[in-house]
Amino acid sequence: MFGTKEEYTELKDNEQTKAKKIPIHVEKLQEYADSGRIQQKLRDGVVMMVKVKDLKEKNLPELKRAIERIKRTCSAVGGDIAGVGNDWIIVSPANAKIDRTKRPEF
Repeated sequence: MFGTKEEYTELKDNEQTKAKKIPIHVEKLQEYADSGRIQQKLRDGVVMMVKVKDLKEKNLPELKRAIERIKRTCSAVGGDIAGVGNDWIIVSPANAKIDRTKRPEF
């Protein structure tokens, strides 16, 4: 095992791998009206990490309405939505799946 020569193969970034990349946007949900922008990006196939902390602290009922609006769009496009901690949600279109498998604590 020791003293063996390791071999590496360089992977080239070609057009095929570039086409498969899914953009991930970071967004803020600061008011109910922002949910429209998030819905449009979801329809466009964008995965988003959305910070909800500001709206949660400012107006919890408005946050709940905005998230319900986004959930309806997720359902309509075959996407998914999940909370990440207390201050973020992840929103994905149909071509991406949110893995909810429990991981062991580190």
